[in-house]
Amino acid sequence: MSWLNRVRNAIPFIAKRETADNLWHKCSGCNQMVFTKEWEDNLSVCPKCDHHGRIGPKDRFAQILDAGSAVILPTPVVKEDPLKFRDSKKYTDRIKAARSSTGETDALINARGTIEGSPVIMGVQDFAYMGGSMGMGVGAAFVQGVEEAIARRAPYLIFTAAGGARMQEGILSLMQMPRATVAIRKLHDAGLPYIVVLTDPTTGGVTASYAMLGDVQIAEPNALIGFAGQRVIENTIREKLPEGFQRAEYLLEHGMLDMVVHRHELKAKLAQVIGYLTTRAAA
Repeated sequence: MSWLNRVRNAIPFIAKRETADNLWHKCSGCNQMVFTKEWEDNLSVCPKCDHHGRIGPKDRFAQILDAGSAVILPTPVVKEDPLKFRDSKKYTDRIKAARSSTGETDALINARGTIEGSPVIMGVQDFAYMGGSMGMGVGAAFVQGVEEAIARRAPYLIFTAAGGARMQEGILSLMQMPRATVAIRKLHDAGLPYIVVLTDPTTGGVTASYAMLGDVQIAEPNALIGFAGQRVIENTIREKLPEGFQRAEYLLEHGMLDMVVHRHELKAKLAQVIGYLTTRAAA
């Protein structure tokens, strides 16, 4: 027996401590491990690299709307699987899996509430639900949010996060682009603000429609925002794209955004913007 084995065997055995699976969170920005509680207390922003993690509707409503003011609006009912689509799985099975993993009916959820006392209707896209993809359900929910805003004379605020249109619904998903545009026009005709907060990632048909039509365009730091993917563009134009292309800071510098706001400051900034726009509308 080697001396190393003799020393090792002489050390008293200490059982490994049992720890909960959710005790640690691995940051997708810097790959460092962060205590889950520290991560959540910091609004799902990495305390080491400042990476803004992806969050769903429940967390967004809790962070942005005043405590106790949020009332979730019922999700509109639409026809599921209108094309009887199937790839490696049935579309209906994908819907069931998405609902089971997120607890949500579809990728866009609306709520009414207040932000520092100002009434608002707020929609949040959940990237965890089939990549936040835009289908008939998302289109119906968007129209629902706009109609609720008009009925209550309140701004409509939406947090976008999507990979684009939902391929399983074909042309019916693309039809939600003009449908959302018409709804925004009705909101403007009513003299009400439409505010967009683009989060990571916002791409495809969502970017090509309601995500870029806000009266005020805000984004979270380093959010990926674009239509086609960077590799697709590079292969098409046969050129290397600039550093940081399609990131929030690059788009701000080139005039496609009004501001990039840290998550810690977002509620206060939204309250300021809403206060200014609603005061102007009332005048």
